[in-house]
Amino acid sequence: MKKYLAEFIGTFSLVLFGCGAAVVAGKTIPITVADAPTGIGLLGISLAFGFAVVVMAYAIGPISGCHINPAITIAMLVAKKIGLKDAIGYVIAQLAGATLAAFALLEIQKGAPGFSMGEWALGANGWGPGYLGGYTTTAAFIAETLLTFLFLFVIFATTSKLGNSNMAGLAIGLTLVLIHLLAIPITGTSVNPARSFGPAILAGGKALQQLWLFMVAPVVGGILAALLWRGVFETKEEAAA
Repeated sequence: MKKYLAEFIGTFSLVLFGCGAAVVAGKTIPITVADAPTGIGLLGISLAFGFAVVVMAYAIGPISGCHINPAITIAMLVAKKIGLKDAIGYVIAQLAGATLAAFALLEIQKGAPGFSMGEWALGANGWGPGYLGGYTTTAAFIAETLLTFLFLFVIFATTSKLGNSNMAGLAIGLTLVLIHLLAIPITGTSVNPARSFGPAILAGGKALQQLWLFMVAPVVGGILAALLWRGVFETKEEAAA
């Protein structure tokens, strides 16, 4: 239960900090006497997601491995680095943590003047006309699959015997920053079904209609990375462990 609770807390933190940064501080917000713009923008949102992973990696990594992402958990299951029972428990905890974080963010946003949900609220992922860059379904699916594949490759490499375990959390977090810098205009960046699930469930509308892509594409990318790592890069010692 400690592992599942750690995954719940970690995913809650990722969604609250990441989506919260996008929703609360992502836009230009005049808060000084001179009404100076203080919005954190694309770079700030990217850093918020990346730093959240870095912090949680060192906080709960020793407890659960800090997956905080069903795509990672499923990839680890395929790579035979986690059992089926734990994988199911992890995914349930991740989805629950993300949903509670989205609910907390909604309650906070209700306190903002003129708040309204609108389409793709609470930092929900999406694509197409009306969403950020207006990219196509095909572009969104390719981006989410490819970027999750690269994300999982970095995770497998840095946490293996070939990598530096002390620096793994930082490398993984920085990789997520790079992914967000590219993918925010395309899909708002998911590479994590739980991160998409929580906001979409509460936002409804188009966010909920398009949730399928963010549940499928990251898992496909993660499985491909697991198969590549296990088939090509994994050492004999790790395979036998």
